[in-house]
Amino acid sequence: MSEEKEMSFLGHIGELRSHLVRSILAIVVFAIIVGFNINWVMDHIFFGPTRSDFFTFKVVNHFSRELTGADSFILPAQFSVQQKQLFQQFNVMMAVSIFSGLVLAFPYLVWEIWRFISPALMPQERKNSIFYINSVWILFMCGVLTGYFLILPFAINFGLLFKVSDNIVQLFDLSDYTTLFLQVTIGMGVVFLFPIAVYILTSIGILTPKFLKTYRRHAIVLIMVVAAIITPADVLSMMAAALPLVLLYEISIIMSNVIFKKMQKKNLSKDLTKL
Repeated sequence: MSEEKEMSFLGHIGELRSHLVRSILAIVVFAIIVGFNINWVMDHIFFGPTRSDFFTFKVVNHFSRELTGADSFILPAQFSVQQKQLFQQFNVMMAVSIFSGLVLAFPYLVWEIWRFISPALMPQERKNSIFYINSVWILFMCGVLTGYFLILPFAINFGLLFKVSDNIVQLFDLSDYTTLFLQVTIGMGVVFLFPIAVYILTSIGILTPKFLKTYRRHAIVLIMVVAAIITPADVLSMMAAALPLVLLYEISIIMSNVIFKKMQKKNLSKDLTKL
């Protein structure tokens, strides 16, 4: 009996290793594809939020012209980035390629996780889990896109236009910009997974909707702190990050309430069955 359990445990370890290997290979494949197109990726995506023709600036300026007759965002014609270290461009290329590979492969990674845990689920649980598994990569992608199209443009606009003296020449370090880019996009992608954490904690009985409602004010303060960590120091980008997170918190309360009521009905039906 112990030998069978041991074989079963080793079998699970081997299966987990297979899923991990396939997941890593997916990231590597997408990273290589991005690496071969790195010039286009850097010019059109990586440095996209630094140009006046970026999608966010075009939309905001369109409505600004309709309301005030003038553009709200006017960026400098050239965004000058300097290389301070010999292999800095190579390191940035590797970081951008790996990050892009992770983002592009993320839906597949989530699918591999589901393939690993699905055999242990009941048929009804397996059916319901498909929705939540898809929610993981959808929320992550929404977070990345929110960071890219909403927070980064405002942060970069603030950094470019804020001046304390005309004698200061703006020359930006490549590594600093890369850190800002990855910090905002990955940070928002991870934070957007908060509803999934609420679902799991509510399902196992650790979290309740009453707790989330009672400590709503504390949560908003914590959200502001998280937004300040993810974004640069300016208030505009911090508020741009905090507003979607507050909305996610409110959605999480509703979701927790639905799950909690379902659990109560399920427990009540079990108690009636025992009687």
